[in-house]
Amino acid sequence: MKITIVGAGAIGGYLGTKLALAGEDVTFIARRRNLEAINAEGFRLVLEDGTQEHAKGVRAVERMGEAGPQDVVLLTLKAHQLREVVDELPALYGPDTMVVSMVNGVPWWYFHALGGPHEGRAVTRVDPDGAIARAIPAERVIGSVVYPAAELVAPGLVKLVEGNRFTVGEPSNERTPRVEALSQALMKAGFKAPVSRDIRSELWIKLWGNLSFNPISALTHATLEGICRFAPTRELARRMMAEGQAVAEALGVRFKITLEQRLAGAEAVGAHKTSMLQDVEAGRALELEALVGAVIELGQIAGVATPTIEAVYAATKLLEQSVLGARGRLAIQHG
Repeated sequence: MKITIVGAGAIGGYLGTKLALAGEDVTFIARRRNLEAINAEGFRLVLEDGTQEHAKGVRAVERMGEAGPQDVVLLTLKAHQLREVVDELPALYGPDTMVVSMVNGVPWWYFHALGGPHEGRAVTRVDPDGAIARAIPAERVIGSVVYPAAELVAPGLVKLVEGNRFTVGEPSNERTPRVEALSQALMKAGFKAPVSRDIRSELWIKLWGNLSFNPISALTHATLEGICRFAPTRELARRMMAEGQAVAEALGVRFKITLEQRLAGAEAVGAHKTSMLQDVEAGRALELEALVGAVIELGQIAGVATPTIEAVYAATKLLEQSVLGARGRLAIQHG
């Protein structure tokens, strides 16, 4: 398969390295030092046990038109970064190109092929002007839930923290030949890649934690373990998750695990900083709309109140504006 990775960061580098080593024709869309490093040395991956894998034959280009039509496009950007690149995406399309959404949070395609009264509705918090939907025809979309954690430690070098599961699924929940082919390619590369017959329920299991732990950690500078072991913030997360569950269930989602099991799973991860906390510390924009704001929007659509989520969203949004407005970083200094 010809596969292009749009977003040559931690998850993109992990995927691209393993796929290339499995024999796929991989191209990265990259910029600046990352672009130079990939073209000079390929992509390196440090695994959990410290061993390294090196994909020497991959290439990187800056403009999507240089890559040409692909079989698969993997979107491994953050949600707010996607809008910056979508105008170029059609340059990667062939007749049957799949566009795999590996973006955290509520996706822009959430109501596509869902059926029912909300069929085809836009999620304005993640696609306010419809630019993403216009650039990515709905029939090309494959959903995915990204479970691994990884870090881009240097240009062209990714360190895997843990995980190798990438669930994939059609928005229609059908088991089509194309999603089967994608799953097989990912499994050949060493990933767990089950095909879900209920991709939105899979999305919500991860979103359940993201909508609560990410903003709480950004505000408190605490790790997952710290949030879960401090009774007041554990209760705050529980309330946010309960509101999120009510929204999801009103839209037809059924949770396969309990809220307490999800909390326990987050606590078991240990002293891990969420991506949103890492972004606050680095002075970067937050994935706030896709992870939190869009849940508020879905609640409004479903007629379900989300007062706790809205309060935490407001405080986190102001934090983001304060950090970005000052062009600063906000982190606890030790010692």
